[in-house]
Amino acid sequence: MPKQSPAPGDQRFPCEQCGALLLFQPGSTELACSHCGHRTPIKLRDDIIVEYDFNEALRTLADAAPAGQRPSTQCENCAAEFDFDEHVHAGECPFCGTQIVGGTGVNRHIKPESLLPFQIDEQAAVAAYKRWIGKLWFAPGAMKQHARRDHKLTGVYVPYWTYDSQTQTRYRGQRGDNYTVPQSYTTVENGRTVRRTRMVTKIRWRPVSGHVRRFFDDVLIGASTSLPRKITDRLAPWDLENLTGYDQKFLSGFRSEVYQVDLDEGFSQAVRVMDRVIRADVSRDIGGDHQRITQLDTRHRDTTFKHILLPIWSAGFRFRNKTYRFVVNARSGKVQGERPYSVIKIALAAIAATAVAAAAFYVANETGLLDELWRNL
Repeated sequence: MPKQSPAPGDQRFPCEQCGALLLFQPGSTELACSHCGHRTPIKLRDDIIVEYDFNEALRTLADAAPAGQRPSTQCENCAAEFDFDEHVHAGECPFCGTQIVGGTGVNRHIKPESLLPFQIDEQAAVAAYKRWIGKLWFAPGAMKQHARRDHKLTGVYVPYWTYDSQTQTRYRGQRGDNYTVPQSYTTVENGRTVRRTRMVTKIRWRPVSGHVRRFFDDVLIGASTSLPRKITDRLAPWDLENLTGYDQKFLSGFRSEVYQVDLDEGFSQAVRVMDRVIRADVSRDIGGDHQRITQLDTRHRDTTFKHILLPIWSAGFRFRNKTYRFVVNARSGKVQGERPYSVIKIALAAIAATAVAAAAFYVANETGLLDELWRNL
């Protein structure tokens, strides 16, 4: 399990030239002064990113004292005292806007040890969002106009778990193989009833059993509940091979959250992801033309995990008294979000599709293609 040494207190990063605030610059390994522009490099850690034993961590957490509440934060710039939201440990002072990075060890037992830094800046994220909006099908025209306006995005480091696990699954089921048999039927041809024969496909089932093995590497599970999983899960893929050691300097200028999904709950979600892959493996192992799976027994061993932070740009817009949220993968620029649909556009598309189908039916009937089709059925 990750070491639980005391986390450093709230931090801000002053410029060595003028004392103003240093902010991390996406796409670089530098902090830049918000006043004079002076840049300070971030020394990258060369630590090996460790995978921790999952079962050992659960035992340690069971014996650990309850996590304490995070103390109030005091801004060094304006001396104001305030509280971050419970799940936030980096952000800006609500009184003067100073960026502050707090520790995570006070109110969470497991701290992040690696992250992917922001790769694209806010301007590039806004551009990606506008391209995404422009490609949406059946979106109201007024919404597209509204969404093309300038937006203020929030850069957030979102907590994730990754899980590795070696699995072995025993299964029982049935294999179905297709075979064909002749079938007689009657039809009307040129006003006469005639008898014809056609080949009909049937399925021959037989019981099967066996086992499959699969090693799962870095099954990614979001540990935040601030945004809908249906949005954030579709931001993949992430370039996890480029994870770098955790350094608070990467967080300067951005919000960052602590995990809200606990380690064991995250693994339960990971198991459901693995089960879908395992069922596909079992179907392939059964073979044949059809498969029925009646029983699965999966055992996990050598299960490990790590806690990481991944960067997103997030914002929302209001349209017809409803808020729609969207997020941008701050590594790849991939966009996902909520969106309204135009009932009028969908109705017009349905009418057009019906008209095309009716025209095709008329042509087929007039040319005799329809009769030919019925005869071949």
